[in-house]
Amino acid sequence: MPLLSWRGHFVRTHAMQAFAGTSFDSLDSYALTELPVPEPGPGQVRLRVAATALGYVDGLMAQGRYQIKPPLPYVPGGEIAGVLEAVGAGVSTLAVGDRVVTWQLGGGMADCVVVDAADVDGVPGDLPLPVAAAMLVDYQTAHFTLFERGRLTATDRVLVLGAAGGVGAAAVALAARAGAFVIAAAGADDKRQAARALGAQATVDYRQPDWREALKACAPGGAVDVVVDPVGGDAFEPAFRSLAKDGRHLVLGFAGGAIGRLPANLALLKNADLLGVDVRHFLATQPERARQVRGSLFRRVRDGVLPPPGMTRFTLAQAADALRATLSRERRGKVVVVPQGGVADTGRLA
Repeated sequence: MPLLSWRGHFVRTHAMQAFAGTSFDSLDSYALTELPVPEPGPGQVRLRVAATALGYVDGLMAQGRYQIKPPLPYVPGGEIAGVLEAVGAGVSTLAVGDRVVTWQLGGGMADCVVVDAADVDGVPGDLPLPVAAAMLVDYQTAHFTLFERGRLTATDRVLVLGAAGGVGAAAVALAARAGAFVIAAAGADDKRQAARALGAQATVDYRQPDWREALKACAPGGAVDVVVDPVGGDAFEPAFRSLAKDGRHLVLGFAGGAIGRLPANLALLKNADLLGVDVRHFLATQPERARQVRGSLFRRVRDGVLPPPGMTRFTLAQAADALRATLSRERRGKVVVVPQGGVADTGRLA
């Protein structure tokens, strides 16, 4: 593919590689294909993709199993980091060469993508772009869960279900650094060890039938104040029953498969809150506050105050495997797809 130089920034022209699907029947309908390079319209920018992080929702959406079905052909991947290589008319606050991230409903599993300029944030110069992509949604969701919805304090005892997942690991790190006593629940020994490395003071294996007794034994006072729950399933009710008075159970999703059910009298007996967590509502209703949170999280990781996310990397040619990995509970770290061409962290296109 030919390269053009524009003020020292190399830009590919004409065509790009993209992992696109023509139906939602299965991942077999997706293939690496060549598409025209999109041009930004008024108020838009084009990113040369450096990395696209994938979550559980990406795997569902690519197979038509999410509540939103995007139009076909569909290019998956919404947590995107890259370097601006073109700006549309009316864009005055961004320039070619800027390092940015954006959260979309898709488009990231390609060499480049066009998005609205209002939807991008800058990335600090010393923060690697794959790290920015990997933490964009998970760290923000964990922060919103703990502090905006969960009203976390330094005296709280926090149970994090799915502590090895992207949001779970971020929640462990954030809660521990806020001074809370963190108990990480995960089904494999190496996952529990990883949670301890992030700051968890105790761990439980919630795949064991007596895991609630283990939780009581390690929780100060035998109960917890906050449950961070992206899992649902069989762990849902036992976790709620483990709350202390005035506890908060935060529901983020159902990676365990089943949507848990709860007898309403338990909320009464516990004087407890069951709280839904919809980070997109936070973004839509408090955009400036959300932008401040993202910037603060980026800086804290850059400065070593927070640990960076663990990552499992795939190339664009391995895109199908990357999407399958998002639906596997055996995966380790955030799934990140890096195009073969890549983008150097100097801001120049490699």
